[in-house]
Amino acid sequence: MNAPQKHWSVDFLGLPFADLGRDRDGVDCWGLVRLVLGEFGIEVPSYAGGYATAKERAEISGLINGAKPFWNAVEAPRELDVVTFRRGRLDCHVGIVVRPGFMLHVTEDIPSCIETYLSSYWDRRLTGFWRHVDLTGEVRT
Repeated sequence: MNAPQKHWSVDFLGLPFADLGRDRDGVDCWGLVRLVLGEFGIEVPSYAGGYATAKERAEISGLINGAKPFWNAVEAPRELDVVTFRRGRLDCHVGIVVRPGFMLHVTEDIPSCIETYLSSYWDRRLTGFWRHVDLTGEVRT
C-alpha cells in the first residue's frame, strides 16, 4: 500500500517573516506567494524594489491588477489562487488558497501558516480572489 502524498503546502509552513523577504530564509506575504507559485513554474514579479518597506507598500491588489493580462479576478477560489485583503485603508495583504476556505499566508507576527479566510477577522477584510493565467488544469499534490 502506498503512503499518502503530502500536500504541497507542508513545505511552506513555518517560514519566518522578513520585510521584503523573497526566499525560505524569510518572506513577506507577497514573497510567500511568489515562492509557492515559483514551485509550480509560475514566475511572478518580485516587487522587492517596488516599495520602501512592507509598511509603505502600494496596494498589492493594485500590483496584481496592474499585471493584467496575467491575473484574472475569480468568484470561486481554488487551490493556488491569490486572495487579497484590506489592512487599514489599503489592500496590502495576500495569501494563497490551499483549498477553498483556507489560505497559506505569513504576517509580521506569525510565521507562515494555514488559516481560514472565512473567520470574522479575515472575511470582513477580504477584497478578492485572483488566478494567474498559467494556472490551468489540475494542481499537483
